[in-house]
Amino acid sequence: MQYYCESLTAYKRLKTKEVNIGGLLLGNNHPVRIQTMTTTDTMNTIATVEQSIRCIEAGAEMVRITAPSKLEAENLLNIKNELRKRGYNTPLIADIHFTPNAAEIAARIIEKVRVNPGNYVDKKKFEQIEYTDAEYAEEIERIRDRFTPLVKICKEHGTAMRIGTNHGSLSDRIMSRYGDTPIGMVESAMEFLRIARAEAFHNIVLSMKSSNPQVMVQAYRLLVKTMFDEFGEIYPLHLGVTEAGDGEDGRIKSAIGIGTLLEDGIGDTIRVSLTEDPEFEIPVCKDLVKRYQAASQKSEAGSWDSEISLPYSPFEYRRRETFSVANIGGGQVPVVIGDLSKIEKITPQHLQSAGYAYNAVTDKWAIGDAAADYIFTGHQLLDFSLPGTLKVIVYPAAWAEAKDKSTYYPIFSDKGYAETEAKSNILNFVMIDCYSDEASVSDYEYLDELKSDPSVVLCLSSARVNAVQSVRRMFIELMNRGVRNPIVLITDSGWQTPDEHLIHFAAETGALLLDGMGDGICLGYGSNAKMDNIRMTGRTYLDVKDIHQFTNNTAFSILQATRTRISKTEYISCPSCGRTLFDLQETTARIRSVTNHLKGVKIAIMGCIVNGPGEMADADFGYVGSGPGKITLYKSKEIMKRNIDSEVAVEELINLLKEHGAWVEP
Repeated sequence: MQYYCESLTAYKRLKTKEVNIGGLLLGNNHPVRIQTMTTTDTMNTIATVEQSIRCIEAGAEMVRITAPSKLEAENLLNIKNELRKRGYNTPLIADIHFTPNAAEIAARIIEKVRVNPGNYVDKKKFEQIEYTDAEYAEEIERIRDRFTPLVKICKEHGTAMRIGTNHGSLSDRIMSRYGDTPIGMVESAMEFLRIARAEAFHNIVLSMKSSNPQVMVQAYRLLVKTMFDEFGEIYPLHLGVTEAGDGEDGRIKSAIGIGTLLEDGIGDTIRVSLTEDPEFEIPVCKDLVKRYQAASQKSEAGSWDSEISLPYSPFEYRRRETFSVANIGGGQVPVVIGDLSKIEKITPQHLQSAGYAYNAVTDKWAIGDAAADYIFTGHQLLDFSLPGTLKVIVYPAAWAEAKDKSTYYPIFSDKGYAETEAKSNILNFVMIDCYSDEASVSDYEYLDELKSDPSVVLCLSSARVNAVQSVRRMFIELMNRGVRNPIVLITDSGWQTPDEHLIHFAAETGALLLDGMGDGICLGYGSNAKMDNIRMTGRTYLDVKDIHQFTNNTAFSILQATRTRISKTEYISCPSCGRTLFDLQETTARIRSVTNHLKGVKIAIMGCIVNGPGEMADADFGYVGSGPGKITLYKSKEIMKRNIDSEVAVEELINLLKEHGAWVEP
C-alpha cells in the first residue's frame, strides 16, 4: 500500500479482515455497521433493556453498555436474557476501561468486549516520565501477562474484541516515548494487537478516537499503514469522534472526522458520540453511511487517475502554502463566502443571515463573529451601502457595470479568465470544475498561466459524485505544478433534509480542510436539493431563520471543528453513559448558556474520570464528575478545584475562568 487507502482519487473501500460479532459480520466489504452506547445505569436492567430496544428499533446493529466493575459485568447476563426474551438478538458490547476482571466476566456473556489499552492494566499517573528500553520491555511483558487471559477467553467463547485507543487516555509509558501524538495512539493499540496475534486470536476491531478530528484522522491513517506494513493485512476499524458534543456542532465535528475517513473507504463500523439520548445518534449515523453504501454509486476515476506523486503528508497537518490575494490565503484564516444569488432582490435585511445587522435609525451595521467575508450575488448589483468589511462577488458582466471596483469583484469560468480583457487589478475569482469524466491532466495546462497572476483566487468544485477525491486530485496537480494561488472550496448539496445537508457539507469540505487544503469556503445547493425543509424543520438545534443563515453558520462551524478559524466557544462534551455522575445534557446546556460568548475558549464537560482528564488535554478548562453530586474543575490537565457541590459548580467554573483571564462579560 503506497499511502493509507486503496485510492486517493477514486472511492474504493479498504479491504479488511472479516470479524464475527454474534453472527453480525464486519469488515471484508460488508456494509458499514451502525452502533451506539446506552446512557442508563447498567445495574438498572429494565431501563438499560428499554433504552437498548429504542436504539435497536432506530437502526443500531450493535449496542454498547458500560461495565466499570464486576457487578455491572455480571448484570450483562440479565440484560442480554431480557433482550433475547423480548425477541431482540442484536449483539451487545461491554465497555471496559480499568477492570480486567470485569472484562473477563463480560467476555463469557456477550458478543464483544471493548478494552482501552491506555486504561487496561497500564498506568496514567506520571510517576515515571522516562523508561529505558529494558524497563519498557518489562512493562510490555507485564501487560502480556494480564491481557492474555482475556484473549484466551474471547477465543474460547467466540467473543469479538475492540482494542479502542483514546487520545485522552494514553499511558505513562506511551506518553514518555511518543508523547500525546497520533503515533503514540497507534503504538498503544499495536502493542495489544501483537499480543492477541501471538495467541492466534484475530476476531478484533480497532479504533483511534479523539475529540479533535484532525488527530483522529491522522491516527487512523497511521494505523492502517502500520498494520499493513507489519502484518500485510488490516483489521476492521470502528470510527468515532469522542466527546463531540451536542446539536449542530456535535454533528458537524463527527461528520468531519468520520466522513473524512469514509470518503477514503476507511471504516467498517461507526458511532456518532453525541451528548443526547443515544437513539438520536442513529439517524446521524445513517445519514453518514448511506453516502457510501453502494460503491457503484461513487464515480470511478477517469484517465487522469495514474500513479501520482503526493506532495504533502497525509499523516500530519501542514497548511498548503499560498500567496495572499487581498484577505485570502497567505496564512490568513479561511474566508467565508455567502451565496445570496438565488434571492431575487437583495435588501439590507437579507444580510442578517450573513452575520450583518442593519439599524435603520442609526444607519449603522453591527458585525457578528460569524459574519461572512464575501457574498456572491450573481448578476445583481446592490442599491444600498454595505458594511465596510463586506465585499461582493458578481459575474463579469455585472462587475463591468459596478462603479465601486474596490467592493465588487468578478468571478470567471476556468479558461474564460485567460480569454477576457476586462479583469480586476485587485482580485479575480476563477471557477474550476475538477476532473469531469472527460478530463485529462493535459486539459489543465492553462493553470501554469494563472500561477504568476497575483490577483487570482481559484474556486474548486466538482460535479462528480466522488467530489472530494476529484478536488483533492486538483490540489495535488496544483501543488506539483507549483501553483500557489489561494483556493476557495465550493461545495453544493443535493440532499433533502437539514441533517443530510449538514453532514454533506461537513464531510466533503472538512475532509480537505483537515489536509491543509483550502483558504475559503462557500456552501450552496444543487438544483435537486429541497431547501424549504430547513425553514420547516422542528429540530431545535438548527434554530435558523432561513437557508442562508443555515449555510453561513454551518460554514463557520466547519472551520471551527477543523481548527482553521475560531469564531465561538468550543465544547468538548462526552455522550454520557452508565458511569456518568450528573445530568450531562442539562449541565452542558447550562454551561453553554453562560459561556457561549467566550470566543476561542475550549471547555470540556465530562461525565466521569474515565476519559475526562485525558480528553481535556485538548481543552482549556474542564468540568468533570468526580462522585455523586461532586464536580472537579480543571485547567488543562491540572486540578484547580476538587469535589465541589454540583449546585454551585457552574458558578465556580465562571470564577475559575475569571481567575485565569478567560472571562469577559456577555
